[in-house]
Amino acid sequence: MMEAQSSSWPDLQPELLGLVLMRLPSLADRVRLRAVCRPWCSNALLQLLPPPLPWLTLLDGTFLTIPDGKIIRMLGSDDARCCGSANDWLFFVHHDGGCSVMNPFSKATRNLPKLDIKWFNASSSYNSYFTKLAVPSPMESSPGSLVAALILGSGRTIRIFQQLIGTYLAIESNLGRFNHLSDIAFFNGKLYGVDLRCELSIFEITYGLDSEPMISSVKCITRPTKRLALPQPLAHGKLYMQMSYLVECCGRLLMVIRMVQWDCALSHGPSQGDRTVAFEVFEADWSTKPGQWRFVSKLGGQALFVGKHCSKSFPAGGCTGIQEDCIHFMCDYCPAGLAVDPLRDSGVYNMRNGIITPLLSETAITPQHSGGQGRPTWIFPRDAM
Repeated sequence: MMEAQSSSWPDLQPELLGLVLMRLPSLADRVRLRAVCRPWCSNALLQLLPPPLPWLTLLDGTFLTIPDGKIIRMLGSDDARCCGSANDWLFFVHHDGGCSVMNPFSKATRNLPKLDIKWFNASSSYNSYFTKLAVPSPMESSPGSLVAALILGSGRTIRIFQQLIGTYLAIESNLGRFNHLSDIAFFNGKLYGVDLRCELSIFEITYGLDSEPMISSVKCITRPTKRLALPQPLAHGKLYMQMSYLVECCGRLLMVIRMVQWDCALSHGPSQGDRTVAFEVFEADWSTKPGQWRFVSKLGGQALFVGKHCSKSFPAGGCTGIQEDCIHFMCDYCPAGLAVDPLRDSGVYNMRNGIITPLLSETAITPQHSGGQGRPTWIFPRDAM
């Protein structure tokens, strides 16, 4: 009888194991389940599961799981600063100017060309540069595809890296009159950029007579002509900072506008009293000429995770524990001194009623942040690790 009882758990039917896994949206919990025994590990890898919940990177190089608030420590790079992410890859800038992308789960690393990064100095202010890494498809399955990095500093450039076998080619072009870009994203094989006025442009890569690559741009959609009423109206007599994010969501290119209420009594710039109060979502509509932004009130079974260094849609529903038509955000606009706590101005915005709830669950313990040189960004682990 004792032998039968001891062998009952490893003999658990795969379909029952799948039901358990469907109720574990956290990657850490799924890994712990697979570590129980070999049958559970092999059977768990055969299950078709929704993607695990995203993590939030912290300034000290650790990861914060959502929504339980657990801290995950993984080996990183000691001589580099994490400046962004793309899916399950982190984008690092090293002290010698070299760049690389690393998958912290598979430990795969790929080097990028060196950058002229005067803005990388630790003494520089948080807003003196901004880096966004954009990829058209999963990096490991698209050899020869392009990787774009938006760098807004003294030079204000878009850098294009073409993935070859073990190497990349760097293409650099000044943005000229498009130097007010706030975000870039690949969509349907093309690179798009949105500026501070919410105007959308297409950036195409062309080659001159000398075979040197160049970036040309075409403006395709102007700012929204009509702003609809929010579920919770904004307060009159207040100043608001507007931030824009580009997100691909179920075959649609979305622009997410974030309104941050400034506490002008404390500062003329970002301060501890600032807080996010509302979001608006628009879809790029090319059915008319010229194209236009069309207001969106529903996400079609999806939720959004937005940030200056990474934005992505995520399937919502009971299996993931994520509520649909909600926007998850973190504090990604503050100077380094205030960005030590990325949870200071973070939360979940409900597009239906305009209510903002905490990013972490009620039972989670708010982590203590020790600071660092990284930047808060989302990372989306895959379950097949």
